Amino acid sequence: MRPALTTARRLLRQHWPLLAVMLPCLLVACAGNIVRVPLRYDRTAILHGQVWRLVSGNFVHLGAGHLLEDMAGLVLLWLLFADVLPGWRMPLVILTGSLAVGLGLLLGDPRLEWYVGISGALDTLWMVGALGFIRRRDRFGWLLMGFLLAKLAYEQLVGPLPLSNATTGGTVVVDAHLYGALAGALLGLGGALPWGRIMRRFAPPGVRS
Repeated sequence: MRPALTTARRLLRQHWPLLAVMLPCLLVACAGNIVRVPLRYDRTAILHGQVWRLVSGNFVHLGAGHLLEDMAGLVLLWLLFADVLPGWRMPLVILTGSLAVGLGLLLGDPRLEWYVGISGALDTLWMVGALGFIRRRDRFGWLLMGFLLAKLAYEQLVGPLPLSNATTGGTVVVDAHLYGALAGALLGLGGALPWGRIMRRFAPPGVRS
C-alpha cells in the first residue's frame, strides 16, 4: 500500500493543476440537470443578474460524449504545456478564458440563448501555450499556432470541424473558440501588462517567465 500511496501523492503533486480544471467538469456532469441547468451559460438569466453563468457555463457539458471530447483535449494540452504554464498558471488561464468566452458570447452573439462546454477556454490555453513556446524560440510553438489558426479559420469560413457536432451531441458554437483564442492572444502577448505581473506571481518558485 505504501508504494501505491507514494505514487498517488507524486502524481497529485505533478498533475494537480489538471485536476483543478477537470474535477469541476466531472462533478457537474455527475450531478446531472439539477446542477447543469443552473450553471450553464444562459443569456436571459445573465442579463437578470446571474453573472456567474459567464464562467460556470464553460464547465457544463451536454453529455458523456461532449465531456470526454473536451477532457481529452484538456489532457492533451496539459501534456503539451505543463512546463510552459506550471503551477496555478494553467487553471488561471482556463478561468480567464472562460470569462472571456462568456463575455464574448454575451456581447457578440445576442441571438445565442444558451451555451455549454470548455472548448472555447481550451483554445485560450492553446494560444497562450503556443505563444509561450514561441517566446522560448521553440519552433514547435509556430507549428501549434499554425494548427490553431487553421482550425479557427476553417470554423469561421466553413463551420464546425467534420463530425464535431456528432461527437458533442449538439451544435458547436464556433464563435466561442474564436473568443477564447483572442483572449489567449491578449494573455500570451501581455507580458508587459498587468496580466504579466499576475502570471509571474502565480509562478512556482524557481520558474521564470
